[in-house]
Amino acid sequence: MTYDEILNRFKEGTVVVPGKKVKFDFGDAGKIFLDGGANAVSNEDAVADTTIKVKLEDFVAMAQGQLDPTAAFMQGKLRVEGDMGVAMQLQGVMAKLRG
Repeated sequence: MTYDEILNRFKEGTVVVPGKKVKFDFGDAGKIFLDGGANAVSNEDAVADTTIKVKLEDFVAMAQGQLDPTAAFMQGKLRVEGDMGVAMQLQGVMAKLRG
């Protein structure tokens, strides 16, 4: 799964956390911004309630069920900046990627 494929799946499913702004920061690979207020998905580098920093390959492994998000967090492969409660709601986002 490539960055563009992930971005398109998010856009097609309008995958957001209602009322919250979440940014996935894949470093040099790009960013995905989920705007739960505007119900929109983009590749903007905007200010978010929660920013998830993870390498693209680790994110893909999580999306495919090969890497547990909690294990990734504990191993330092996934970092959360901002509202941890929003991060906990992202399991539904990952499920939509698999679907």
